[in-house]
Amino acid sequence: MNKLPQILIGIGSLLTVASLFLFVFIFFPVAKVEVNYTLNKPRNLEIKPVDKEFGIVIPKIAANAKIISQVDPYNSNIYQIALTKGVAQARGTAYPDQIGNMFLFSHSSVNLLEATRYNSVFYLLSKLNKNDEIFIFYKNVKYKYKVSDIKIVDAKDISYLNPRSTNKELTLMTCWPAGTSYKRLLVIAESKAN
Repeated sequence: MNKLPQILIGIGSLLTVASLFLFVFIFFPVAKVEVNYTLNKPRNLEIKPVDKEFGIVIPKIAANAKIISQVDPYNSNIYQIALTKGVAQARGTAYPDQIGNMFLFSHSSVNLLEATRYNSVFYLLSKLNKNDEIFIFYKNVKYKYKVSDIKIVDAKDISYLNPRSTNKELTLMTCWPAGTSYKRLLVIAESKAN
């Protein structure tokens, strides 16, 4: 009978250590990104795009990714594959050389499993403010956008997916808060002369 308390203390200690390890495993990538962003502000640096044929660069948050063209935003099997390669452009939305809204979406993962499975390019999207710059590279031409609005909307609100526009606009979307699917964060930007 004297060994039972020692066994229970041992099990409790093991569970405590396992919990701490799991906590660090889940939140280390988030803490690392947040600390890196905080220590290196402001980030408005010149960043060489990873893809000049169709890519996105957001200097303030050091986002730099290939854009996967014309991805079906309603088919999870298709867009999940696209998001392993870069940021997805919603099918039927405009290109930067066209009038209309170009809608791009990406993950905002918070743990190692998601961060390695998908590109978490938009994790720091919530750090953007009005007038921050976003660059889209398309067919070796650089297009400049400035953030005009930031919104948090219901996850089921698809009205922003393809708004009618007579201007060249850009909408970036990710999950909010980062790593959840609770709501959606939208960053809306307007085209500016290069």
